[in-house]
Amino acid sequence: MNNAAHDKDSDPSPAPPGVDLVATDGGSATLRFQGVWDIHGRPPTADQTLHELDQHAGVRSLGFSIEGLGAWDSALVTFLMRVIDTCKTRNIEVDQSALPEGVKGLLQLAYAVPERQGARRSEKRETFIVHVGNEFIDLMNSTGEIIAFLGESVLALRRFLTGKARYRKSDLWTIMQQAGADALPIISLVTFLVGMILAFIGVQQLARFGAKIYVADLVGLATVMQMGALITAIVLAGRTGAAFAAQIGTMQVNEEIDALKTLAIEPMDFLVLPRMLALMLMTPLLCAYADLMGILGGALVGTLVGDTTLVQYFEQTRAAIGLNHVAQGLINSVVYGAIVAVSGCLRGVQCGRSASSVGLATTSAVVTAIVFIVIAAAILTVIYNAVGF
Repeated sequence: MNNAAHDKDSDPSPAPPGVDLVATDGGSATLRFQGVWDIHGRPPTADQTLHELDQHAGVRSLGFSIEGLGAWDSALVTFLMRVIDTCKTRNIEVDQSALPEGVKGLLQLAYAVPERQGARRSEKRETFIVHVGNEFIDLMNSTGEIIAFLGESVLALRRFLTGKARYRKSDLWTIMQQAGADALPIISLVTFLVGMILAFIGVQQLARFGAKIYVADLVGLATVMQMGALITAIVLAGRTGAAFAAQIGTMQVNEEIDALKTLAIEPMDFLVLPRMLALMLMTPLLCAYADLMGILGGALVGTLVGDTTLVQYFEQTRAAIGLNHVAQGLINSVVYGAIVAVSGCLRGVQCGRSASSVGLATTSAVVTAIVFIVIAAAILTVIYNAVGF
């Protein structure tokens, strides 16, 4: 047992990889390899050897010595390729005769097919101006696609008015139910709470002037003119617009839209038109319901915190709100409904052919709808003020 242990301790461990450059005055140099050259032994890099070679400016030929070389793998081949390529650029003749046959065979295979230009990946860092320019170009292209899709939607609406559109009426009624009646619970909750918040803030501020009764004017006008339509549109954007994008995007993945085109059925009429009509019809109804729930939420806070009776609150609300204010909110809701429908359908049609693309289309539909809803709200407000409406 002692002899076995002695023999085990006396086994030589693998020599570490190394390479030495030996240059002569005659313009020749030799690379002497020793040790085990594999990727696990962390052999020297070619940069160290090439740096030493630069210090011998008169070298015209390079050979190799493998007397001390042990086992090797691709690490040795990679090292040699780097050295050989550098020697070619410096017009240094390389003698590979002393290399192992396996190494020479691998080198021959490596140089048998030249490297294709541009095959290597290279990182290109764009400047800030280039990045801004690319983003602006993408924005312009996206804007052009939106305008083109909006134009196709208008043409589909015209075909509907002239009775030439091909769609299923059952789809229209189903979508109206999903976008309208099924959305009542979430619309009720959100608008009621927003009305309470507006009333509570109004009571706190108006109490300084002894004018708590005017919180009814604040909540009523804000809800009827803007907040009711905005909240309804944003809820529909996250609920219905995203559903439209997911439905049409899944059809795009399954090539169902291509099948419709093959059957000479216009996808704008069959898919987009029913959804756009459903939202344009149901959004005003939801907006009117949202206005009612917002006023009720404000009335709850106004009577509990504002020291007013329920009759006084509703009488003040009735006196403050006119038909023109109600009309503004309803007109806004129709525009917002069309925006939600067009945004959802647009992102669905633009969806790619993968499951991840459906998720991206859904997210993009919500963001696009909300952005354009806010823009439309600003534009419509300016128009109402300009015409004195």
